Amino acid sequence: MAISRAECVALDAADPLKRIRDEFVLPDGTIYLVGNSLGAPPKTAAAAVTRTVEQEWGGRLVGAWNASGWFDLPLTTGDRLAPLIGAGPGQVVVGDSTSISIVKTVSAALGLRPGRRVVISDLANFPTDRYVVEGLAEALDGYEVRDVTGVENLADALSDDVACVLLSEVDYRTGARHDTASITALVQAAGALMIWDLCHSAGAYQVDVSAADFAVGCTYKYLNGGPGSPAFVYAHPRHQAEARPLLTGWHGHAAPFAFEPGFRPADGIRRFTVSTPHVMSFAPLNASLDIWERVDLAAVRAKSVALTSIFIELVEELCAPYGLELVSPRDPERRGSQVSFGHPDGYPVMRALIDRGVHGDFRAPDVLRFGFAPLYIRFVDAYDAAVTLAEVLEKEHWRDERYGDRLTVT
Repeated sequence: MAISRAECVALDAADPLKRIRDEFVLPDGTIYLVGNSLGAPPKTAAAAVTRTVEQEWGGRLVGAWNASGWFDLPLTTGDRLAPLIGAGPGQVVVGDSTSISIVKTVSAALGLRPGRRVVISDLANFPTDRYVVEGLAEALDGYEVRDVTGVENLADALSDDVACVLLSEVDYRTGARHDTASITALVQAAGALMIWDLCHSAGAYQVDVSAADFAVGCTYKYLNGGPGSPAFVYAHPRHQAEARPLLTGWHGHAAPFAFEPGFRPADGIRRFTVSTPHVMSFAPLNASLDIWERVDLAAVRAKSVALTSIFIELVEELCAPYGLELVSPRDPERRGSQVSFGHPDGYPVMRALIDRGVHGDFRAPDVLRFGFAPLYIRFVDAYDAAVTLAEVLEKEHWRDERYGDRLTVT
């Protein structure tokens, strides 16, 4: 066998991140390989929300906007998150959702490239990215969305009418990781602006967004901010003085409490804020960032590579007769922190697997996804998950009729 369970136990004993696992809520009997969709909650998250409700809201009422720093949460949280994506102070703001963040960054990019009327999107982007760009092009009139089928075709799509390019750093289906440095340089050499979607990379490994023009990302996956936790926007300092996002809410005004009738953008990254921060959602995110500030991202990446490599080896050895096909890159340098396999009956297979304590998820048409969050996933989890998957396939547990019924969230 590629590796034994005893060897995995030994790897866990030597893991420099092993104590971090104890800081998360993980139900007994569950192997949670869905950190690429919704991260596990920090044990301090509930107390952080309670403190916000009882001490800040309950104790200070409206005064908490000043005394508890609520008004500045988008900026203070942005500065805490910035090192995780290779950014500096005053370059990241937190708030709204990823979809709204795409509206803000793409519209700002279009304004910075007047006369250029094309936005390039990859058909492999997460669908909301493409949907938002399509809606913007229609609403602004006169803009075109130019789709590419894979970043290998990007160079041929670039021309002097391209204003910006929006790509995901990690493919949400396959876990394929793009070379952000070379792609960013290619796009900028063509006179266009580069916008990266970091939803499936932030918190999975060392991200370096410093050369990009803009970036967006969510905080509820590897960053463990909780369901619906606020997204983030990165804007390179060279663009902050001139950028004018389409959404110009009062929190992005230079003097919000002057209540002027016309919009006057704030200096710096604050102009990318729109409306009142969702204070309750910031509480668990900042509880998670307390953990991240003590984590070595190089150790996170090293463990991610080891976990995903071991899982691939085990699944391919144990499940060889059962029709699984690896769709993630085999080379770990080209892989994020997830492993995906294709199977013609992928949905019922995943349902059967979840019923046996191994939680992954499914993406149409036939992809089983397994996300490895190194802060709380163990090597023995990778081993046991592969063994359980082999059992589901060998004994054909997935043929149970109930597993064919599609749930709302797959």
